[in-house]
Amino acid sequence: MSKISNVLTFMQYLSTGKKYSIQELAEKLEVSPRMIRVYKDELEKAGIYVDTIMGPYGGYVLNQSIRMPVRKFKKKDYELLEKYINEEQDVETKEKLILLKDKIQGVYAGSKQEARELNLKDETQSKYNLLTRAIKERRKVKILYYSYNKGENERIICPAEMFLFQEGWYVAAFCLVKNDIRHFELKRIIKYELLDETF
Repeated sequence: MSKISNVLTFMQYLSTGKKYSIQELAEKLEVSPRMIRVYKDELEKAGIYVDTIMGPYGGYVLNQSIRMPVRKFKKKDYELLEKYINEEQDVETKEKLILLKDKIQGVYAGSKQEARELNLKDETQSKYNLLTRAIKERRKVKILYYSYNKGENERIICPAEMFLFQEGWYVAAFCLVKNDIRHFELKRIIKYELLDETF
């Protein structure tokens, strides 16, 4: 994703009022800690000042109120997409449209009220069940994950723990692609498969 998109996402995290360490923000945006410092500098050039808290438990916090643009789809957009999916004859194009529909449901679905209006199918429970089973049986899981800055990418993970953060479910897992522990938001997991391989 573009630098502007990353800066907007950076602001979205800070606009919650929560303090984030540079490392936390780097992991969430999947960029280097150096880039997080660059984003902070860019915001300050635009007159948006991010406070730095020093020390081992320090990080960045935004103490001014910023009106963030809301990235979401409307009910009409969703209905139009469903219409195209139903009418599409080409299998490959249909699959791409279905993936796009899943992204709208999981990533850009806006408020809870809009989600109810769209009558979105909640797949979080099935993902939660599969990942909980993988944790219990110590089995690897192959996922297609939507990253804000890199789009769709395939990962093989060794899930360790499920946790709830700001009304969203996450899985803490060792990512074999990144060779590091990462947190994956369930709603951004597009496809998932429980593998026979154990860890």
